[in-house]
Amino acid sequence: MTTLAVLGVGKIGGEVAFLSSMLGLADELIIYDAATEFLRAQVLDLQHTGIEIEISTDHRLVKDADVCVFSAGLPRNQSIKSRTDLLNANLPVATQCSNALRGFGGVLITVTNPMDENNYYLCKKIGLEPHQCIGFGGQLDGARFGLIMEEYGLSGNPCVIGEHGEHQVPLFSRLEGTASEETREVILDRLRGASMEVIKGKGGTVFGPVRHIVSLIRTIVADERKTLSCSCVLDGEYGLSRCSLGVPARIGRQGILGIEEWELDEWERRHLDDAGKYVTELCGALVV
Repeated sequence: MTTLAVLGVGKIGGEVAFLSSMLGLADELIIYDAATEFLRAQVLDLQHTGIEIEISTDHRLVKDADVCVFSAGLPRNQSIKSRTDLLNANLPVATQCSNALRGFGGVLITVTNPMDENNYYLCKKIGLEPHQCIGFGGQLDGARFGLIMEEYGLSGNPCVIGEHGEHQVPLFSRLEGTASEETREVILDRLRGASMEVIKGKGGTVFGPVRHIVSLIRTIVADERKTLSCSCVLDGEYGLSRCSLGVPARIGRQGILGIEEWELDEWERRHLDDAGKYVTELCGALVV
């Protein structure tokens, strides 16, 4: 029996609940949203699929879930100019949701942006163990990197670490082929703006995030023990602490089974240090 909780069932959370149910990744759903009429509509819509799954909207049961997806709050949009603005907008939502996670013993997947800071905040605010807290973003950034790589004749497994945002770090040293520093910066700049074209065209990203979030849920519930790029609360790994940052980690039923410290080249190390400094400063300003 696997129980999946989703806090915030809008575009992302609602699709995650639906697709996870359709793929048989959960035997029971606990979904919650502050908009009560919308929540009721989402329950009905899920029931109308005919999928045989028990659905609860009692937030008091969230603490007993095996996996919880935190996707509540405002999405990134054109009117929010900085990650700090988004953090200020969504921090009250994270605080509210943290109350439902008191005593939580499962694995938390943080989706709400700014994801790295929210993942760190929820871990500390609730008092969870770092291995329970997985920030989602690296898989999506990696998929975007893979598309751009092909244009430059690069091949291999695309991986992006660092912040899920402006300070992301695509790893070129693990690819087949070479890219000059100038080319790397061009690709990095394209990665930074990859989501905005989607946001401008349709109001927000849905398919990409949902596909990879559900894949992450599968990796957890099936105890696949895969190495994925995800945001982890760090304690000395890569020389960084007091922040949550994207790094390669082995993921299984218990969450983060271990963080892999890969060798980075000078360009990657420099950009990861910049990411660490930026996110650590934001995390340090949080009151937890």
